[in-house]
Amino acid sequence: MAAASSSDSDSGRAESNEASSKWLDAHYDPMANIHTFSACLALADLHGDGEYKLVVGDLGPGGQHPRLKVLKGPAVLTESPLPALPAAAATFLMEQHEPRTPALALASGPCVYVYKNLRPYFKFSLPQLPPNPLEQDLWNQAKEDRIDPLTLKEMLEGIREKAEVPLSVQSLRFLQLELSEMEAFVSQHKSKSIKRQTVITTMTTLKKNLADEDAVSCLVLGTENKELLVLDPEAFTILTKMSLPSVPVFLEVSGQFDVEFRLAAACRNGNIYILRRDSTRPKYCIELSAQPVGLVRVHKVLVVGSTQESLHGFTHKGKKLWTVQMPAAILTMNLLEQRSRGLQAVMAGLANGEVRIYHDKALLNVIRTPDAVTSLCFGRYGREDNTLIMTTRGGGLIIKILKRTAVFVEAGGEVGPPPAQAMKLSVPRKTRLYVDQTLREREAGTAMHRAFQTDLYLLRLRAARAYVQALESSLNPVSVTAREPLKLHAVVQGLGPTFKLTLHLQNTSAARPILGLLVCFLYNEVLYALPRAFFKVPLLVPGLSYPLETFVESLSDKGISDIIKVLVLREGQSAPLLSAHINMPVSEGLAAA
Repeated sequence: MAAASSSDSDSGRAESNEASSKWLDAHYDPMANIHTFSACLALADLHGDGEYKLVVGDLGPGGQHPRLKVLKGPAVLTESPLPALPAAAATFLMEQHEPRTPALALASGPCVYVYKNLRPYFKFSLPQLPPNPLEQDLWNQAKEDRIDPLTLKEMLEGIREKAEVPLSVQSLRFLQLELSEMEAFVSQHKSKSIKRQTVITTMTTLKKNLADEDAVSCLVLGTENKELLVLDPEAFTILTKMSLPSVPVFLEVSGQFDVEFRLAAACRNGNIYILRRDSTRPKYCIELSAQPVGLVRVHKVLVVGSTQESLHGFTHKGKKLWTVQMPAAILTMNLLEQRSRGLQAVMAGLANGEVRIYHDKALLNVIRTPDAVTSLCFGRYGREDNTLIMTTRGGGLIIKILKRTAVFVEAGGEVGPPPAQAMKLSVPRKTRLYVDQTLREREAGTAMHRAFQTDLYLLRLRAARAYVQALESSLNPVSVTAREPLKLHAVVQGLGPTFKLTLHLQNTSAARPILGLLVCFLYNEVLYALPRAFFKVPLLVPGLSYPLETFVESLSDKGISDIIKVLVLREGQSAPLLSAHINMPVSEGLAAA
């Protein structure tokens, strides 16, 4: 009886959860063998029959054997191999002719493969880059047998370390070979011309001249060469080219190419750059405190997910609007757009197996999955308008359908202003003192502003003087770069002519030890003598202060003192990580003599 009642309660709880959920479980296949990310998912009516299919750029298990898959319902409709790993997939209209079936674009390596009716239609290749002239000269010498393979390898390695223009694929393959294989490789490739090719890192679409849903769109490509390319939808020629300070990894666009558009690019250096029409360089820059893991545009707000387990909202001019902390790391992001209710929200797949849906900073819904979700896609699938498609880390496929009666509300109540905003505040009556002060500010406003500005400038001047004094007296050592979290404190002991100099070096990071540091002293050799001008620093454990001792002998008998500069360097680098100036005292013994 007890077991029967327990099973009845469990089934009743499951039924109540199903009834309270906003989603219908349409399909779950943990063995679907789909390994991809959100940029390689797209939904489109590829045959013009009203039946929307799912396009998947599949990386394959372990990144091996990438394939292009098209799914109809839960089953794979077609499947074809890809020459390289896919970077992004997108569907777009190329022309206005009937029947208006969208084309499929798949970015893979240096090419964009365009399909119509699931048949190969066009292949666009990125333009080749000019090779390194020094590299070209070396291969010309190898072609004329003027240098041997070993010398060629040494000189190519030197070019790779110092040159701004990277080496070609041919040279990089040559540098990976063993000594016995080099001669055969040179004989095979020395007559071939050097080619340097970049690859596509991200791709999206931009409307050409109309904002309609079925309007013609252009392809926007981000490349490893720190460039953005906009392609013509019919001739596949480059309409415009834009340069970025870093390699783009996520793209978001709005507007039309022929009218006005904004383009946001999240790059590998942790910044987001905003570009507008007719601008070849970024107009605005958003500096993030961590690397971006996703970029979604919701109306006029750019929502960015970072590796610090947080979502951030920014305007198109870079102003930060809000921040939401996540309970786990963000794996993927995408847009949820419910057209029937005019709702746009952000979906974030987390490492703890949750998919969270946010409208601005308000949590709308939480979906729990059996495995961590690595890709998300929301839209019309089959003949259902609001379908959520998810793939998991283990290669599973999850399909959920939003109920037609589902309404998303914020966790604290209905969508809209808080109830407290409608409450009237009990504002106190104006006193005589308040009225007199208001009249005084009206009459002497200019003089009060001048007095405030004078005091503000004096405060800034005093702060600058105190800062310079701290630098000169070595009370606050200055870190030249922020690459290493180090803290240095110096103490001088003794009356002279021999002083004891103790350096207290501390690793201020939370958990990362630091190894391979050197301490170097710069001083006037006429006034001072040190046993060693530099010495190695042991492994610095986080949080501990390491005393490093040495002796300084004063050589002057005229009571002269000078500054000894301490530099903390990394082995093999000339730029100091930390520096401090030590004001040496006057030697009492020599002064008395």
